[in-house]
Order: sequence, then structure tokens, then C-alpha cells
Amino acid sequence: MVEATTPHLPATPPAHNKASTPGTPPPSLVRLPRKQAGTIAETINVTAHMDQRRGRIAPGLGAVSYGIDQRQIEVTPGGENAAFSQILLRLPGVVMDSYGEVHVRGEHGGLTYRVNGVLLPEGLNGFGQELDSRIIQSVDLLTGTLPAQFGFRTSGVIDVKTKTGDTLRNNQFSLYGGSYNTFIPSLQLGGSKGRWDYFVTASYNRNDLGIENPTNSFRAVHDFTQQEKGFGYLAYQIDDESRISLLTSASYADFQLPNTTALPILYHSSTIAPDDPSIQSRLLRDGQTEQNYYAVLSYQRSGEKLNTQVSPYFRYGRIGYRNDPNRDLAFSGISQREVNDFTTGGLQIDNSYDIAPHHVLRFGLLGQYTSEKLDTDTLALPVDEAGAQSSIIPRRIIDHGGNWAVEAGAYLQDEYRITPKLTFNYGLRYDRFASSFHQEGQLSPRANMVWKASPSTTVHFGYSRYFAPPSPQYISDATLRKFAGTTNAPETMLNTPTRVEKSHYVDVGILQHVTRDYQVTLDAFGKWARDQGDLGQFGRAVILAPFSYRTGRVYGAEIGNAWRHGGWSVYGNFSFVKTWAKDINSAQYQFEVAELDYVRRHGIQLDHQGEFTSSAGVSYSNKHDMAYLDFLYGYGLRSGFANLEKQPPYAIFNIGYAHSFTKVPFGHSLKLRADVVNLFDHRYQIRDGSGVGVTQAQYGQRRGTLFSIVSSF
Repeated sequence: MVEATTPHLPATPPAHNKASTPGTPPPSLVRLPRKQAGTIAETINVTAHMDQRRGRIAPGLGAVSYGIDQRQIEVTPGGENAAFSQILLRLPGVVMDSYGEVHVRGEHGGLTYRVNGVLLPEGLNGFGQELDSRIIQSVDLLTGTLPAQFGFRTSGVIDVKTKTGDTLRNNQFSLYGGSYNTFIPSLQLGGSKGRWDYFVTASYNRNDLGIENPTNSFRAVHDFTQQEKGFGYLAYQIDDESRISLLTSASYADFQLPNTTALPILYHSSTIAPDDPSIQSRLLRDGQTEQNYYAVLSYQRSGEKLNTQVSPYFRYGRIGYRNDPNRDLAFSGISQREVNDFTTGGLQIDNSYDIAPHHVLRFGLLGQYTSEKLDTDTLALPVDEAGAQSSIIPRRIIDHGGNWAVEAGAYLQDEYRITPKLTFNYGLRYDRFASSFHQEGQLSPRANMVWKASPSTTVHFGYSRYFAPPSPQYISDATLRKFAGTTNAPETMLNTPTRVEKSHYVDVGILQHVTRDYQVTLDAFGKWARDQGDLGQFGRAVILAPFSYRTGRVYGAEIGNAWRHGGWSVYGNFSFVKTWAKDINSAQYQFEVAELDYVRRHGIQLDHQGEFTSSAGVSYSNKHDMAYLDFLYGYGLRSGFANLEKQPPYAIFNIGYAHSFTKVPFGHSLKLRADVVNLFDHRYQIRDGSGVGVTQAQYGQRRGTLFSIVSSF
């Protein structure tokens, strides 16, 4: 398919840039001679055919598409052991933030994750990363003016194609570890037998750098984490035109919350003995657990003209925050245990139909129901009207809250091939959001024009109307009233329900193949929003809560350069993003009154704005060796009252080398690898604990040396 402005990192094969003619069926696959029904060769061939047809159901025509393949993952620090967010940071327009968050084009969240073309149900806003880099065969980031089949979370679509039994050449066992007491064993198994195809992976991660250090010390205090992840893929080829597949995932992570030393004691409690020597901030024992489980069942059928995929899915997630009662009371006046649960079930149906020689019609629907529960057990100290502590006897407040939300959307669009070089993709989408606190709907037009100006030049421009519902995490007025007269009472009881963000989005860009090996991409975008959505972390528990601004704007530009020749690969990306928002119009109780008043009268820049960012790298690889140099730069995350200040810039260098031994007494090969992260031990602060919706300070990782051994068998 022709994809407008399809810039890729150099490690991405040029398949996306080699455009087949839009609106016509893809070239026939080369079939191997038929030996007998169910042979492995035929199964692989049919699987490839089904994967190609699945791509026709929901292509990113007109959207900006950045891709990463296995080779790019290998030259990322840590390789397949890297956190998924680190993989994404090597793409243009992606900004690093604390707690493993990434921001795409100036948006806070708003990412849709699709695995093998199927929506991954949205989870809680925590900091564990359940998507494991080991499962990835390739990943594309679609952003800009998305076609009508993409709805709800539209700042970007992370489209993951997983490994299968066919793509996994050998089973693998890996050991990875080094600095910060890091120890990560993992196992990958896969294969094909007859019409069956399977792939499973399991990993365990233990280290002393679970969350960013709140101080500039080399090693954080109380920052141990243990994480377990498992993933499974199972597919059965019913016949040459249909298959059924199952994706399952389970993850469990336990985090200690790192401490800031030498904090002053601000409150006194009857539960704490005077001059108790254990009441020190370095001894705080707060922690958090995260668990996520999901299953997606898909039926795909691909005929001569009609391609269909039907996918029911289910997801359960929980975040549990455990407190340290006496020390929490002494340093913050509040000690709270929290359990936040999400349960989501839904159905996704997508179709493409070659309705005429120059038209491909696409249509489908999505519906899902989410139930959210928040249970809290809080100790808070009484205060007087001036906010001063009035009693040393803490009050215990138990609250059980919850919300429900229904999201539904339907779309119809036409890919019209006007000429062999000009394609017009247009459509309509209707979305509806209904919840326990708000309901709204919108009809959204989408249109993209893609022009293949020459064999080496592709130009695109487009417009999209977006409808982005908030996460269903609304705190009721009744809950707020329970904390009146305590250290956990807000300055204001104003609590307007969070609204759906509605926006107009435009994008224009060009992809230029300067030579066969070198390509340059340029892209510019702008967004005008009403009820601009945002997320904040309020309090010590790392649970992000939604709020919104009455109006907002985002605009920026991206430049990408990519060169690949033989074993050499070089890339360099640069992006500029500017944000503006005014008047916090929901969940106002989370903010100080002075800040609310200022933002009501003045437009401010969003705290997650990464104004200038860059990523670059050079690598060389052959059959036995791989070496890379990697670089990340960022400047512009906001801080201070009403985000009026900004954090200093950071520039991080990473290096790595790997060697594969193919003549080993056991198995197929043995690979040894070494990575040095933050080579020059640059001290850099991501957050200082100030800014709208920011309450914790975080510093980036200091220098670390890590090693891995991978056995293929």
C-alpha cells in the first residue's frame, strides 16, 4: 500500500516505502510446489498470505508511519531486554518522561496499542510496562491524521506484529544482568506443526532501579523491583482463507517507592512515640504492585475481495499501593492504602472490500465496557480552618468508589485511487462515550491525499476530527466530602467531571529517497482542541488521574534522516513541539487555588511538552558481530508554578557490542553482548517535583554496564 510520509529508522526494511498500487490486490505470493496437505512449507506460505491480507484491513494510508524491526531493536541499549518505552524513544517526536512514560507529539497518553491488528484493551495508568520487547517481530508508530478506522486514543497507534512460530528461527534462553543488581532470565519457545503455529515467552526481572531516583545520588534508596511477564500466541490455519488465533498475556510487578533522605518531620501523631529514631524518610517502606492480564481471540477470513477480522477481547488490571502508616503520617500527614481495579471486555470488527477497480471500501465497529473500582483506607490528621494540625489523633476514613464507561465507534471509509500516482482516502466515524459521570458523541470526518510525485518522492496532507474519551477514573463529590477538615482535604471542592477531548488535526509531509540507501522525511502538524485532555500524578501513589483544559493547541515539526548500506546503518531524528492550554475545567480539586486562578486567566505550556528532542545512532553488523553508538537528547519538559519554568537539557550516549558463536557444542549459536548505558555518567533531572500535575522529583539513570548471554537451541 502507498503510505504517505513513511519515514523509518535505518534499521527498518524498505518494505513500507516500496508501495504497491493502492486499491488493487497485492501481488500473488510465490507458491511452493504442493507436496502434501499440511506440510510446513505450505503452512508458512499461507500464514504469510494471511498476514498480508490482514494489513489490507486497517492500513495507515495517509498517516505518518515510523517503523522498527528486529535489527533496530538489537542496536537499542539492552536489545530485547530493553523496556518497550526505550524502543519507542528512537522514533521521531517521542519524548521521554518519568515512570517509563513516553509522549508522542506533545500529547500526554492518548496512545492506542494494537497487537496483530487487534486493539489491546486499555489498562490502568501505572508505570509498569507489560508489553515485552521480546515478543516483537516489528512495530509501527502511526500518527498524524489517522484514517477513520482508528478512534478514541489518537495521539498515536502503536501497531505491534508479534513473533510467531514461523518467525522464531530457534528457541532461545537468555541471561541478562549487571549494574544495579540487574538479573533478567528469559525464555522464548515457538514452532509450527501442521496447521498449528505457536510462540510463548516468559521473563523475570529483578533490579535496584525500579523507578527513577528522586535524588541525584548514584543509587536510589529503597528502589528494588521484581517483575514477571508471560506471553502466548497460538494460531490454527482453518484453510487457505481463514484462521483463528489467540493472544494471552500476564504480568505482575512489585515496586518499592524510592525515598528522599533527610526530609523534615511535619506532623505528629499519637501512634508515633516522641523521638522515635525510626521515623526517618530514608526508612519509608511504601510500595506498589501492578498486575495485568488480557486475552484476545481473533477470527480472520480473507477472500478474493472481502477481508474480515472479528476479535472479542478481555482485560483485567490492578494497581495496589501499600503504605507505611507512621512514617507517612509524620512526613505528609496522610497514610493511604489504595487498590484500583479495571475490567474491560469488548468486540472489534474490521472489514475491507474491493468494491470497484479504483475503490477499496473499509468499514467496522468497536464496542467495549469498562468497570473501574477504587478502594482506599486512609489515615489523616485533623486540621483547623487555617489548615494547621489541630489534633494528634489520626482519623481513619474508608471509601469504596467506582465508575463504569461504555465506548463505541463505527466507521466507513473509501480508498479512492484517482490516478496511479494520486490516492484519496476519506471517511466518517461516529463515536459515543457514556459513563457514570459524563456522556457525549461526535461524528468525525477524516480525509487524506497521497501523491506519488515521482518514484523517489511521496507527498501527503490530511485532516482529521478526533474524539478522545478520558480514562474512567472520576472521584465523586461524596468521597471528597469525607476528607473535609483533614490533612487530605483539597483546597477547593470544585470537581467538574472530566470531558471528552474534541480536536481538529492537520498534517502535511514529504518523504524523499535521495539515493537508494538514504531517505529524508519532513512532517509538520497542528491540533486545535476543546477540553484538552491531560494526566497528573497527585500524591505518593503512582496512579495517574485525568483532568482537562477548556481549550488547547499543539503544533510542531519532525525531521528524519536514515541511511543503510550493507551492514552499516545510520539515523538521525529531530523534532520540535509547542503546546498551549488554558483553564483547567475538570477535577479542579487536585490543584492549588492560586494555580487554578492563574491558568484560568493565562494560557500555559503543558508540563509534558518536550520542546526539542533528538535521537541518533550508528551501527554495524554482520553474521557474527554487532556494534552501535546511540544518542538521546531532550529539552523542554516544564516545571515550576503553572509550568512557567523548564527542566535543563539532557544528552545521553550509549554503546554496545555483541559477538555470536555459531560453532558451539550444544544448540545452534551462542551470543555474548555488553551494553554501557549513559556512557559519560551524565546527571540529569527529568522532573523536579513541580509543574501542573507533577508532585515527585525524578532523575535519569546513571551509568550502568550490563551483559547478556543468549543460547539458541
